Amino acid sequence: MAKQEGEDPKVNSPRPPPPPPRLEVMCKSLGKTSRFAADTKAGFAVSLINRKLDNGSPFVLHIEAVKDREEPISFGPDAVLVDYGNGWKLQTVTVSDYGGVRQSEHFQQIPRQSSDGSRPAKTASKPDISFLYMAKILVAFVMLFVLGASFTLALENLPKLILFINSFM
Repeated sequence: MAKQEGEDPKVNSPRPPPPPPRLEVMCKSLGKTSRFAADTKAGFAVSLINRKLDNGSPFVLHIEAVKDREEPISFGPDAVLVDYGNGWKLQTVTVSDYGGVRQSEHFQQIPRQSSDGSRPAKTASKPDISFLYMAKILVAFVMLFVLGASFTLALENLPKLILFINSFM
């Protein structure tokens, strides 16, 4: 087919695909906006924002979607960040956002991602080892040896038991 004269090549050319969706989270501690790809988990976003904080800046606890005269929507660490549309903005919530009474509570720390981003890094905590815990472990250890000794005794006497049963047949 031949092109018709006067036909604009821009009209028939396919449109480029739209840019991939992204979400913007306003960070109060940094005073700037962080951008994340769609389907980013809130825990990952919080850990990245916390890594960028200067010393002395309050840590980010979680991310909320806020709108004037609406109840904020909080995102948990495993929730996927979502843009709720017109008027809704994603912003961080920091420790300093909770006034005096609430600051004394212990907030659950959202697990940080490991350096390769694959899974949350484990944090070491002080173990609670009590006397009762140690006693239970000792009893389990003794029971293990008693069970092993009883199986050993049964296996040693198995030939005698077989001979005894065969003598009646």
